[in-house]
Amino acid sequence: MLKFALALGALALTTPALAQVPDFPSSFKTQEIATNGANIHVRTGGQGPAVVLLHGYGETGDMWAPMAADLARDHTVVVPDLRGLGLSSKPASGFDKKTQAGDVAGVLDALKIERVDLVTHDIGNMVGFAFAAQHPQRVLSFILIDAPVPGVGPWEEILKNPLLWHFRFGGPDMERLVAGRERIYLDRFWNEFSATPSRFTEASREHYAKLYALPGAMHSGFAQFAAFDQDAIDNRAYLAAGGKLTMPVLAVGGATSFGAAMAATMHDAATDVTVGVIPDSGHWIMEENPTATVALVRAFLDKAR
Repeated sequence: MLKFALALGALALTTPALAQVPDFPSSFKTQEIATNGANIHVRTGGQGPAVVLLHGYGETGDMWAPMAADLARDHTVVVPDLRGLGLSSKPASGFDKKTQAGDVAGVLDALKIERVDLVTHDIGNMVGFAFAAQHPQRVLSFILIDAPVPGVGPWEEILKNPLLWHFRFGGPDMERLVAGRERIYLDRFWNEFSATPSRFTEASREHYAKLYALPGAMHSGFAQFAAFDQDAIDNRAYLAAGGKLTMPVLAVGGATSFGAAMAATMHDAATDVTVGVIPDSGHWIMEENPTATVALVRAFLDKAR
C-alpha cells in the first residue's frame, strides 16, 4: 500500500500529454461479436491477464487507445463499444445496465475469457458495476473513473446538479432537435466537463461527432440515460439484499470533476476502496491527462496482482 501511495503522489507531478483519438496498435484486431440481442464491436490485443476497458457517453472504445497500447505489453486487452454506440449495433432496447452487463459477459464468453480486471469510465462505470454485481467471481479488480453509479450513494442529490441536465433530456423531439447538430450538442459536454477544453482536440471532436451522427446513435445515447431510473432500482435492490463488491476497487475522479468524491461514494457499495485523483483534469481523463491516467491504472493493476 505504501508503494501504491507513493505512485499516486508521483502522478501529481505528471505533465499532461496532448492527445487526440489515435489508432490502436497494429497488433490489435477488431471483430463483431453477436450476443444478447446485439452485435458488439470489439478490439482485442496483447497477451496475459485479461483487462476490459469500457467507455462512456460522448466517446467510444476509441478513447482507450493509449491505455490499450500500454496495457497490451503484459495483458490481453478487450475494448468493446457499448451497445448502440460507436460501431456496435443499435438495437431498439436493452439499454439498462444489467442487460449491457450481459453484453460484456457474452463478449468474454465468445473470447473464452473467464476472469478480468475492469477499467471503466462514465456510463462504462454503470455497466461495469452491473457486471461486477452479477458476476463477482469473474472480476479480479475494478477501476471506476469519474461518474456516479445510479442508486449508489447520494444519487438523488447528484441528479439535482444543473450540469447534469442531460440525464433527463431525450425522446423523439429532442432527437429531431439534435439531428445534424450532433457536434454542437456534444461540444457542450466536452467543454463544460473539461478542466482545459482545448485538450479535447478538434480531431477527437470531429471523430466522435461523426460516430454519434450514425443512424440510431443519438437515439441509443438518449436511451442510455433514460434507463437510469431502472438502473437505480436494480442497484438498490442489490445493495438492500446485502450485496457489496468485495474485489479491490479503485475509484478515480478528475481533480476538477468528481475528484475524491468518487471513492467516498463507492464506499457505500464496495468493501475495499482506494481513492485516486487525476491531476489537472476534468471528466475527460484520456484526453486531458492520459499520461497520469495510464500510470494510475497500471500502478493499481500491478498492485492487485
